[in-house]
Amino acid sequence: MPDKIDSTQDVARDVSIENVKVRTVRVPMPPHRTASGVVAESPLVLTDITTSEGIIGRSIIFTYTPLALQATAKLVDKFGSLIKDKPLAPAALEQTLAAKFKLLGTQGMVGMALAALDMALWDAYARVLQLPLARALGGIEKPIPAYAGIGYDGETDTAKAAEDFVKRGFKGVKAKIGYPTVAEDKRVIRAMRSAVGDDVAIMVDYNQSLKPMEAVTRLRELEQEGLTWVEEPTMAHDYKSHAMIAAQIKTPIQCGENWWGVTDMQHALDAKACDYMMPDVMKIGGVTGWVKAAALAQPNGVMLSSHLWPEVSAQLLSVTPTAHWLEYADWWNPVLQQPIEIRDGMAIASDQPGSGVEWNEGNISSGFADVKI
Repeated sequence: MPDKIDSTQDVARDVSIENVKVRTVRVPMPPHRTASGVVAESPLVLTDITTSEGIIGRSIIFTYTPLALQATAKLVDKFGSLIKDKPLAPAALEQTLAAKFKLLGTQGMVGMALAALDMALWDAYARVLQLPLARALGGIEKPIPAYAGIGYDGETDTAKAAEDFVKRGFKGVKAKIGYPTVAEDKRVIRAMRSAVGDDVAIMVDYNQSLKPMEAVTRLRELEQEGLTWVEEPTMAHDYKSHAMIAAQIKTPIQCGENWWGVTDMQHALDAKACDYMMPDVMKIGGVTGWVKAAALAQPNGVMLSSHLWPEVSAQLLSVTPTAHWLEYADWWNPVLQQPIEIRDGMAIASDQPGSGVEWNEGNISSGFADVKI
């Protein structure tokens, strides 16, 4: 065993970063409605890091709005110039880059750009080792329970979507709610339950749309609905109010997709802001950030789920001691050569080298705007 470890370390020791290529694509998708807004397309930054050995590491970041797409891509490109000719050492490079932004901070578009590089670096590192990302991180890939996300689509369409996902094998579904009245929220939840039966986990997401005391009043009305969790009932960084809600409501409160880095997560832990946590691999700081988040969650006994990025998240949840659920969304499947497989309600992490991200270049070049930065 020691000889094997030494040999894999030797493989990566002399590899450096030769080039960073950045592209943008705008992937069409059916409008995904929430109580706080609509996502009508996927504006994505695609990053390719080529090593001195000719191996390419890839990553996707999602800017939510096309207005931020080109500016974010230019940041990735500029930051990428800082790591050219450096050794392929993702954790060390994360520290080097973070140190350059102590005064500015590493949230918002800066954090997104840094995460793009971090995820691509880890993908390249795993490929150099010829290992899936989970194994490059010292673990092993394993199936993760997956739930499917549904938009703010009204009683009939939400129930139909939930039924369709369960027919595809999903054991959990999550719907956007936050309708004008709690009676409407309740009708949507009950329509879902009628459609999927008692054995399927149902989660709901308010997308930060309620005021704190309104959230307490509403959630008390939902306590008999058998929900697995209620997500972000109020503003994501209002840890004090989330803690107040969590203390008064029996249904578990879920937060995390909008936290920037592990410092935000630590603030939430200190405040006892929620029962469950779901970091977003981009906003939490890429692969390196996720590993830190998992290390924070374990001693606190907090179950971690993922937000978007199903291919990478399956690898990361595989090495997360308190792994809970993977959020499945197929929004970015058109740019991927091999989207993640869902089998019997489980996300199957790829056993191929890397993070599971491989481009469908035919679709990228012919189906979407392809802009080189």
